[in-house]
Amino acid sequence: MALQTKQAPAENAARVTPRAEDYSQWYLDVIKRGDLAEHSPVRGCMVIKPHGYAIWEKMQRELDDRFKATGHVNAYFPLFIPLSYLAKEEKHAAGFAKECAVVTHHRLKSVDGEVVVDPESKLEEPLIIRPTSETIIWAQYKNWIQSYRDLPLLINQWANVCRWELRPRLFLRTAEFLWQEGHTAHASEEEALEETHRMLDVYADFAENVAAVPVLRGRKTPGERFAGALDTLCIEGMMQDGRALQMGTSHYLGQNFAKSSDVQFLNREGALEYVYATSWGVSTRLIGALIMTHSDDTGLVLPPKLAPIHVVIVPIFRSPEEQARTCEEAAKVAAELSGQGLAVKVDDRDWIMPGAKFYEWETKGVPVRIEVGPKDLEKGSLCVARRFVIEQEGETEKDLRKRKKSFPPRAEAIKSIKPLLEAMQAELLERARLFREKRTRVIDTLEDFEQFFAGEGGFAWVHWAGDAEHEDEMATRFETSVRCLPFEDQLPEAARGEGQCILTCKPSAQRVVMAKAY
Repeated sequence: MALQTKQAPAENAARVTPRAEDYSQWYLDVIKRGDLAEHSPVRGCMVIKPHGYAIWEKMQRELDDRFKATGHVNAYFPLFIPLSYLAKEEKHAAGFAKECAVVTHHRLKSVDGEVVVDPESKLEEPLIIRPTSETIIWAQYKNWIQSYRDLPLLINQWANVCRWELRPRLFLRTAEFLWQEGHTAHASEEEALEETHRMLDVYADFAENVAAVPVLRGRKTPGERFAGALDTLCIEGMMQDGRALQMGTSHYLGQNFAKSSDVQFLNREGALEYVYATSWGVSTRLIGALIMTHSDDTGLVLPPKLAPIHVVIVPIFRSPEEQARTCEEAAKVAAELSGQGLAVKVDDRDWIMPGAKFYEWETKGVPVRIEVGPKDLEKGSLCVARRFVIEQEGETEKDLRKRKKSFPPRAEAIKSIKPLLEAMQAELLERARLFREKRTRVIDTLEDFEQFFAGEGGFAWVHWAGDAEHEDEMATRFETSVRCLPFEDQLPEAARGEGQCILTCKPSAQRVVMAKAY
């Protein structure tokens, strides 16, 4: 039997490009080394690999539990939408026109050994592969809603959608991606607006308390609203390069879609009225947010609440006798930790060197590694290694490495893992908050704004009274956009009060957040 000798040592493995050297390549390297996803033969589409999909499944469970706790149920609607349905709501159709994939035929045939589209199979009406599902869902709601007794209707769908991206990037922008989309119907505007805010709060809670990504909550400008919405609310996170990432949106649709699909109900007074609507969604873009908020130059870093594996246990041995003893102990430790509700993996592969195993699990973001060697057995201890520690001022790389490992007695080590994971979860959120604070400025002049974004950049709190054309001007000059008009409780003290627009110099009642964004 080969004993941990076949694979090259970890130091010879391909490394992750440092963030400071090439951030875009670093991002792709983290995905590759973490075994999360890869490009498919179809341009702009990705294959989500098992480790990446396991993270998405954890997200799904967390979010689905929250949806159901707020009274929502899951359903499923067709992938194909008749063109006439999409065209019913004019602004909606115009907003998605450039991203739509269209099916025009339903059959192939073989001609002289070549497979071609059968021209006789042309559809009477083209079908759109859903970029979002409002139009087809509201066509069904017409059959489901007759009276105020049928409301509210609170439905969520887990699905894939297609938006033909010109500049795809794994997880952030792909032609096909996975998401959830909530679609609700209400008897009053007040109730629909409450729903819109409630679901944004659900997203913010998930982002901060599960994904450990601090977010700003606010509303989009009219030019940035969802096509067909009266109002769009959003959560915005800051990535490690200072750019913003829109992580979730919640839309108040008013009666627009109800009118386009003629969805009316008898209210309590017996009069016909159009229902009020919302829609809201998050996608696999959240995995991109995790990568760019937490990961480092070694590879993926995962908040424990979203880690598919909490603890990997690596038995270390040089002989068959040591292998038997350390693997037996590793199995016992795994059973005890599993009994605490933790997801545990024992890596007892005997054809890979320990160093290569350490590197593999670090690049996959496993929060805690436990090493079990002959000396640990003799001492009655375990080696516990954290995936990361928060860097302290003046600390050297040697100090960091030393703090990552500890050698507690066995019983103490097993008892400490759950509290350790909870501490690591909190540390990631706090680290991200401190980073956002460091890269945020209150800015009052265009000169200071230009200087800020010519440097490191980040979030700029600026007064704004511009329109869509002015937003385009800022995008052209500085590559920035208004990320959101923050809610009152999101405004720091230094950003409160009236002022004048940074571009037009018109009076401004409130500051907005501007940033470069993905």
